[in-house]
Amino acid sequence: MKLLERIIKEGTWRQVEDADTMWDTMAECIQRSTKEILGTSRRCGSKMKAFCWWNEDVKEKVKEKKRCMHCFRNGMNEEKEISRVRYKAAKKLAKKAVAVAKSIAYDRLYQKLEMKKGEKEVFKLAKARERRTRDLSDIRYIKDENGKVLARDAEIKARWPRYFSKLLNGKVLEDFRSRE
Repeated sequence: MKLLERIIKEGTWRQVEDADTMWDTMAECIQRSTKEILGTSRRCGSKMKAFCWWNEDVKEKVKEKKRCMHCFRNGMNEEKEISRVRYKAAKKLAKKAVAVAKSIAYDRLYQKLEMKKGEKEVFKLAKARERRTRDLSDIRYIKDENGKVLARDAEIKARWPRYFSKLLNGKVLEDFRSRE
């Protein structure tokens, strides 16, 4: 209910006379309000730690690079040039460590794929690639009328018509009309 009240309260879409422009501004208003009220979610925390190439050497080099960057950004004017040189060197080392670690990890993966057990790995890779190519605005979670979180695509698709039916045909629409 908070979302609808906020959209009605903002009402920037009511000030437009052209139907196409009104639709675009209303959609933008709904998306912005939804993002502010409900927030966004990510599937997991730091993605780098989940990679098979992420190891202690890479971790140390990246940490050092971040420390040097912090010193460079927050340093005094006299120290700026020195810290900039240190940051560039640390950045170069971190980049090289990541490249080496990735190369080793991919070599291991290619060796696995050539073996009989590699068939499963191929399907895992294909599945992961498909997940990455999904639309970013893809809705992953939504609540039903009782507040239960729905995560399956079929349940989410079934929930939307019920939500909009209630929204546009129910008491909410009457409240909206009485405010105008």
